Amino acid sequence: MHTKRKYKLWVIAAGLVLLILGAAGLITARILSRRFEPYIREQAVEYLKKRFASEVELRALHVRLPRTSPLRLLMTRGRGVITHVDGEGLTMRLRGRPELPPIFAIRKFAFEIDPGKLFEATRTVRLVVLDGMQINVPPRGERPAKRSAAAPESKDASPAPGGGPPSVLIEKVVVNDAVLVTLPRDPKKVPLRFDIHRLELDSAGPGVPMNYDARLTNPKPPGEIVSKGTFGPWAADEPGDSPLAGEYVFEKADLGVFAGIAGILNSTGSFQGTLAAIEVKGEARVPDFRLKTPNNPVPLVTKFEVLVDGTNGDTVLKPVHVTLGSTRFTTSGAVIKHEGEQRRTISLNVSMPDGAIRDLLRLAAKGPPFMEGRVQLETRIDIPPLSGKVREKLLLDGRFELLEGKFLRSTIQDQIDSLSRRGQGAPTSTEIDEVASYMSGEFRLENEALSFRSLTFGVPGAHVHLAGGYNLANDALDLHGNLRLQSKVSGTVTGWKRWALKPVDPFFAKRGAGTFLNIKVDGTSQHPKFGLDRDGGRK
Repeated sequence: MHTKRKYKLWVIAAGLVLLILGAAGLITARILSRRFEPYIREQAVEYLKKRFASEVELRALHVRLPRTSPLRLLMTRGRGVITHVDGEGLTMRLRGRPELPPIFAIRKFAFEIDPGKLFEATRTVRLVVLDGMQINVPPRGERPAKRSAAAPESKDASPAPGGGPPSVLIEKVVVNDAVLVTLPRDPKKVPLRFDIHRLELDSAGPGVPMNYDARLTNPKPPGEIVSKGTFGPWAADEPGDSPLAGEYVFEKADLGVFAGIAGILNSTGSFQGTLAAIEVKGEARVPDFRLKTPNNPVPLVTKFEVLVDGTNGDTVLKPVHVTLGSTRFTTSGAVIKHEGEQRRTISLNVSMPDGAIRDLLRLAAKGPPFMEGRVQLETRIDIPPLSGKVREKLLLDGRFELLEGKFLRSTIQDQIDSLSRRGQGAPTSTEIDEVASYMSGEFRLENEALSFRSLTFGVPGAHVHLAGGYNLANDALDLHGNLRLQSKVSGTVTGWKRWALKPVDPFFAKRGAGTFLNIKVDGTSQHPKFGLDRDGGRK
């Protein structure tokens, strides 16, 4: 009986011990679960501070443990218990520059962690989802000078094991509805902005670039860009130096948002560089490129290599190869914004060794082209910030040669053929027909006024040297110069007039020409009028 009583006492004592241990375990587990939230918050903020060298603000953070036994949580130290973390109002600012917008501003975020891995040397986060994120890239040099080695760390900057920042590997980041803004050095200028619908970043390992897949909206011309490539690592001291590379597809961009031009652009290419300076190589096609006023579409294809300054949007063009219709030419220059201007200035150098005048006239003139031939062109093109029609702002300065030119309207070509016949002393010859003309000149276009420093026009038997201008606004010619004919004056007519003019041949045969006359050209480009300049012309 005594032995049986002692056995019962031992059972009761063991039960009490187990009950006490279980209660202690439950209390300890509950305390541990309640401490996860501040611990995770502290570790997240500390990591962001050190990783991005910034001041971090976090409005709210919530940790949700799955339904599991607190005792199991205690015994396993959380290993294998996937915990959901979400937060809102996360901002990171450059240290010492509170007047600048945050480098990162995130409306909401969420991720999952394994609490048991929080105590490992490398903390792994499988997926982070960010919603409503704005990235502001400051101009180079905006970060304050680094503190000296002797400068003390902030009080809350507790070092991670090994003395460095916590080692964190984020395997995948998904960003929804983000905005990338590159800030200009001059705060009065408008920042360059890109809207990113969705961005996915996949880690390839600590300290190496992340692979990305992005969809974003180009600000001007508007259109969607799909891009894949690599980004990072993030350069905390100079965010603009963060590497960026990849390929893109840019489709259905409407050029009609620009003054004076229209068409739908599609482009593909690749790029590399940094957030602050990107070199882009690619091809763009506009099958219906046109100036809005003539509204004659001409296919346009460009193969380009450009350098884009991400902090201000300035673009430097390395030789760009352009095909307009069947005409090929190259251009180089820049699209920049000058001090005090709200819009950009285009400054280009164009070299066209062998173009088709049909293509140029189809683009620039109303109605069908009135001339054909080959054109050689070297010119500088300046387009100040646009606020009106393109041609009102367009400035050209260069030289050209027109070879094998023929007018497609019979009235003009008939006059050219007649000039050649008379110049050769055969005014009634039917064999002299559809003659090709030659033209060259040095020109300048400004404020819709085209001035010719020199303009030479030639057909077999006749050469014209002119100077003057052409007003594009009202299609008015005002040219003066001289006409040189191979034939004498009497040879330009027939019948009795030929014999009547023979006595005056010596008066017009001068300067090495059979006939030398001062002439003028007025009228319009489609209906020019040739006549004698009784005021002496311009030599």
